[in-house]
Amino acid sequence: MTQATPDTVHEEPPAGPPAAEPPRRSVRVVLLALMIAMLLAMLDNMIIGTAMPTIVGELGGLEHLSWVVTAYTLTTAASTPVWGKLGDMYGRKGIFITSIVVFLLGSALSGMAQTMGQLIGFRGVQGLGAGGLIVGVMAIIGDLIPPRERGRYQGMMAGVMALAMIGGPLVGGTLTDTLGWRWSFYINLPLGAVALAMVTTVLHLPKKRTKARIDYAGAALLTVAITSMVLVTTWGGLEYAWDSGVITGLAGTAVVTTIALLVVESRVAEPVLPLGIFRSRNFSLMTLIGFLVGFVMFGSMTFLPLYQQTVQGASATNSGLLLLPLLLAMMVVSLIAGRVTTRSGRYKIFPVLGGGLMVAGLFLLSTMDTGTSRFVSGCYMAVLGAGLGFLMQITMLVAQNSVEMKDMGVASSTATLFRTVGGSFGVAIMGALFTHRVQDGMAGGAGPGAPAVTEGAAQLDAASLAKLPDAVREAYQSAVAGGTHIVFLVAAFAAVAGFLAAWFVEEVPLRGAGPDGPGAGSGGTGGARAEAEAGGGGDGTGPGSGGGVRAAGFPAAKPV
Repeated sequence: MTQATPDTVHEEPPAGPPAAEPPRRSVRVVLLALMIAMLLAMLDNMIIGTAMPTIVGELGGLEHLSWVVTAYTLTTAASTPVWGKLGDMYGRKGIFITSIVVFLLGSALSGMAQTMGQLIGFRGVQGLGAGGLIVGVMAIIGDLIPPRERGRYQGMMAGVMALAMIGGPLVGGTLTDTLGWRWSFYINLPLGAVALAMVTTVLHLPKKRTKARIDYAGAALLTVAITSMVLVTTWGGLEYAWDSGVITGLAGTAVVTTIALLVVESRVAEPVLPLGIFRSRNFSLMTLIGFLVGFVMFGSMTFLPLYQQTVQGASATNSGLLLLPLLLAMMVVSLIAGRVTTRSGRYKIFPVLGGGLMVAGLFLLSTMDTGTSRFVSGCYMAVLGAGLGFLMQITMLVAQNSVEMKDMGVASSTATLFRTVGGSFGVAIMGALFTHRVQDGMAGGAGPGAPAVTEGAAQLDAASLAKLPDAVREAYQSAVAGGTHIVFLVAAFAAVAGFLAAWFVEEVPLRGAGPDGPGAGSGGTGGARAEAEAGGGGDGTGPGSGGGVRAAGFPAAKPV
């Protein structure tokens, strides 16, 4: 028997030569299943957005509308680190399958909801599963494909994101108009069943048995801290004033529980969030950059369509299509960066280029006004998209390369969590600045209709704008352009921090597929060891029946 840690026992690998590297065709089959699972998690909120008016019309509960999205976001963010740690402790495949089942259960129940309260509760179940889907995909890719080879598949992940952002509203509108809003949830069932069948039959990862206790205290503190942070950024300035007792209380709770979490995690044997991973300079830097990427990306995706609909006169559907320059640039650049990384093994230049282009794109977007054409704004978006393309997958790749294989799940979940929290902060801060700027712009005597526009939460579509008096409409468009200016200017200054952080990234060789691969025999920044050949790791990966794909590398364990 082999023993990886005092508390973890793995199945003994069978004797014999190490297995050959998994066939690329089999890898692609598994990756297809993983991409379907990721698409489910990312597509859901995009689809639901267009169906919400119909849902409210049937179920009522307009005052609780925001909770349909908030419940999903909260449970996704809070559960992500826990799913990652459970995968590290008990095996990635079983935990991932469980998350798919939970997500599909939540989808089915949401489709059958009869009241708004039921829908909110079932959306929470759905978000719980979504947290496991996202981190499961990232961690399994980290197990299955060595960092040196992982770059070639980055375009797939960027493509899934682009497909979700562009296709989500179109699919949601079509399903709602033809089959009814409940099919916005039911559509997940056949897709999820395909992913579940493919993962179950084709993917083979090491089985683990552990005697370590689950860090219940750490999981509870982490959940409360994340929930408090997300509620502050979701409710602040909208449901409650920033200086209200509710928001200050939530902020205080977030601070206290975060401090308590650090104390607990420094003492327990199997922390749900191992603080040791932050000793790696690369991991900490990539976590910061990932936070800023989420801050910029989610904020941009929120306010660019608003500018396009209000100032440039685009419809809701067209405003989604007008994001194509950003999304296509992000996808193409991510694919190129991945290919170059695979061939050269070098990656430091990409965070630097990405950070610089992200800053430049945001500064360009901050110059938009009421006279900016769609072509010019599309060029500006392409610059921002190129910057995000250099950063989206490279940050995850370097973060995973900076930790030991046993921490792959928690590293993936931590990087994902910080990007999610960054997105929440970005939307909240940009939203507060935008609303304040629009209100100030409309307060300058734009006519009797100006107060009504301001009370409308600074969001009117093109059809509603056409009904306003000319003076009010022009004042509102100018105010929205001013709000867009301030939010992108602030985002640009925030992105400067990511650009500066990228210069301090250390170029640690990416682990290869075997002992002859790049970086073999050397640890990463976080002490990561060179991966063993496929099927030959000490975690019990060995030849087996079924011809499925096995993890490409695990550190060899010391014999007892």
